[in-house]
Amino acid sequence: MVTMGQCYYNETIGFFYNNSGKELSSHWRPKDVVVVTLGLTVSVLVLLTNLLIIAAIASNRRFHQPIYYLLGNLAAADLFAGVAYLFLMFHTGPRTARLSLEGWFLRQGLLDTSLTASVATLLAIAVERHRSVMAVQLHSRLPRGRVIMLIVGVWVAALGLGLLPAHSWHCLCALDRCSRMAPLLSRSYLAVWALSSLLVFLLMVAVYTRIFFYVRRRVQRMAEHVSCHPRYRETTLSLVKTVVIILGAFVVCWTPGQVVLLLDGLGCKSCNVLAVEKYFLLLAEANSLVNAVVYSCRDAEMRRTFRRLLCCLCLRRSTHESAHYTPSTRTGTSTRIMLSENGHPLMDSTL
Repeated sequence: MVTMGQCYYNETIGFFYNNSGKELSSHWRPKDVVVVTLGLTVSVLVLLTNLLIIAAIASNRRFHQPIYYLLGNLAAADLFAGVAYLFLMFHTGPRTARLSLEGWFLRQGLLDTSLTASVATLLAIAVERHRSVMAVQLHSRLPRGRVIMLIVGVWVAALGLGLLPAHSWHCLCALDRCSRMAPLLSRSYLAVWALSSLLVFLLMVAVYTRIFFYVRRRVQRMAEHVSCHPRYRETTLSLVKTVVIILGAFVVCWTPGQVVLLLDGLGCKSCNVLAVEKYFLLLAEANSLVNAVVYSCRDAEMRRTFRRLLCCLCLRRSTHESAHYTPSTRTGTSTRIMLSENGHPLMDSTL
């Protein structure tokens, strides 16, 4: 018998799932196998691609700029999301019932923290792009200290939002407030999380819209002067294309999940959110892969760094396989990345 005002810290996961009406399977269903198979595939791809981005930014000094620090933070957040989703895949299906309350909150907290950090970093990147474009710079002159403070702020906010449910924003003492999608969390938490993500997206749209109209006006003015540098026009137009792709990917990957979270948070009884929640969560996780693909495909310097890193791995492997490999060959490889006369060749970056 459930008593109002009573706390249920000693109950099992099954107790809360039964209270919310969410089925807790005792065996692997075809749906579970499909979700786990797709989830493991996406997680591995997310881990590999974002590790490559982090390695590229760390190894190339020309990426030691504020925007690339933020891109590195985005890759770190997406890498964390891949780890969190991988953890979920190994603790889902019939294994959910064997979780303790602390284990369930850990599983949920990892997801909430990583995805919040990813979304917040996308907003930070939008703000940095606004600063640099308005200042007519390829990269803003934001001091490194401020970039670090911005990154720390992103993670403090993400950790705060991810840890709150385990400590206070749960429904262990108010079963009538439990959500259906996350039976241990309060519906208000889901609503706030969904509305926060929606607010971030609207801010991103506002920032990039202002950038778009500013760039269009400036390109029109620069086209009237013969002395304007064509590279700036190419870079600004590429920037517009890139941000449209990023915003489009954000909408496709995040909107379905935010809608069902909001519906569940608002207590919609007639909405069958449980039928699609796992697939929409997988779609949100796929955004961590989409971010990496967008940056690797549209940044020429990043692509060159990727090729160099992958070639280095191949050369190291061939070093162990061939006894005839000499240091002179390695020297020949390094000459391909010599800097230009001023020590910093012009970077063809689109973001």
